[in-house]
Amino acid sequence: MKNLFLVLIVTVSLLSCKNESKKADKNEHENHVETPKKDEAPKKKVLSPHTSAMAMIGDAHIHIDYSSPGVRGRIVFGGLVGYDNVWQAGVHNATWIETNKDLMINDDLLPAGKYGIFTLPSKGDWTVMINKNWDQHGKDEYDKKDDVLRFKVTPNISEDITEHLEYKVKKVNETEGTISLAWEKVTISFPFKVNQ
Repeated sequence: MKNLFLVLIVTVSLLSCKNESKKADKNEHENHVETPKKDEAPKKKVLSPHTSAMAMIGDAHIHIDYSSPGVRGRIVFGGLVGYDNVWQAGVHNATWIETNKDLMINDDLLPAGKYGIFTLPSKGDWTVMINKNWDQHGKDEYDKKDDVLRFKVTPNISEDITEHLEYKVKKVNETEGTISLAWEKVTISFPFKVNQ
């Protein structure tokens, strides 16, 4: 009986110590604040944030995915982005468009699917290319033979600066919309219809 009593006291003491230790650990954890290391550089601001534009036009969901570079005081078209050279219409990976419905652009059919958007900027009209190869870095694997659609657009030049590349998908009515790209002083846009 004496031994049983002794075992019981030792067990209660051990449990009590364990609980106190857990409380101390919990308090330490809750009050722990991680301070940055002295030699750690602060996180840099993303210069070309990844973003998207989308809209529902009737039953059609149109989604454009791209990285949005800034002008940052540079000459963009005819400078950073050379005239008459293929441009992935963004930076990093190629800009892509996805639609769950067939679209008509300039009386040409764009079947439902996912495509890369490329352009040929120019001093005059631009060429827009919708290409089967949407999953590529920049324009590294661009091939004209993979173009599903290719058409001309006339750029609108403004004195106002659009600092970051911006795409918009705008609803005109239940079956029609427009897609636009604006950056620096240039905006291009083209209409589309949802194929019924």
